[in-house]
Amino acid sequence: MSLESFPETAPRPLTTIQPPKGWQLIDWKELWRYRDLLLALAGKDIRLRYRQTILGVAWVIMIPLISAGIFTFVFGRVAKLPSDHVPYILFAFVGTMAWNLFNSIITNSITTLLGNANMISKIYFPRLILPLSTALGGLLDFSIGLCLLIVLLVSYHVSVHWTLLLFPFWLLLLLAMALGIGCISSAGAVTYRDVRQVMPVLLNILLYASPVAYGANAVHGKLHAVYMLNPLAVILQGFRWAVFGVSPPSLGSIIYAMVCSLAIFLVGAMVFRNAERGFADVI
Repeated sequence: MSLESFPETAPRPLTTIQPPKGWQLIDWKELWRYRDLLLALAGKDIRLRYRQTILGVAWVIMIPLISAGIFTFVFGRVAKLPSDHVPYILFAFVGTMAWNLFNSIITNSITTLLGNANMISKIYFPRLILPLSTALGGLLDFSIGLCLLIVLLVSYHVSVHWTLLLFPFWLLLLLAMALGIGCISSAGAVTYRDVRQVMPVLLNILLYASPVAYGANAVHGKLHAVYMLNPLAVILQGFRWAVFGVSPPSLGSIIYAMVCSLAIFLVGAMVFRNAERGFADVI
């Protein structure tokens, strides 16, 4: 049989996977078009996290409650640190809730690109969807923790103040900072796998360098001014001010935290966008 008897096959079309070009750091319209994928990835993350666990989503409530109980014993009973006349368990619980959200976004962002490498290498979608999905999953856990906080506030007969209206403001600052760091970490982890070992160590240091288990007012004198250079310290103090109406951060500290959160978010988005073009090749 001659070669001429075989029909010629048309060449397969070449598909190039690349992000859109432009000056805009974040294409919000494109993210909105892919919102179904965002929700699907967030749901997948939540299911994988609690699959084959005996208590399931009950861990969302138990982890911050157990942590707050330990902090209450160590810092409230043993060290006798002040809690601005708020029951220490509540004082620590608010700090733990905020920290867990911050920590989970960053920690899960580190592995989200590598964990979805197969999808990244085959189809195009806004890669920012991946760290955003970790934030969405963390927000669900945070919302469940808020329900428990309401129960605790009622149980301890703690009245709320007008400052509670500022709660979304502090949450927005926390999310901006966590997403910025998460974008930098996830982009870095694609090329430098050491990021997965380094970041948990840095987060553990930051845990005790921030007023999670204790109040910012526990640090006195000249050290307090240095301590408040940590924008997370300002944000955590802001959360407690919003919930309990305790002493607020200074106006200068609030402006400083706003600038830092926005700067970290923008830098994270810039780093992620610049690295995004090479994700499919490196992974």
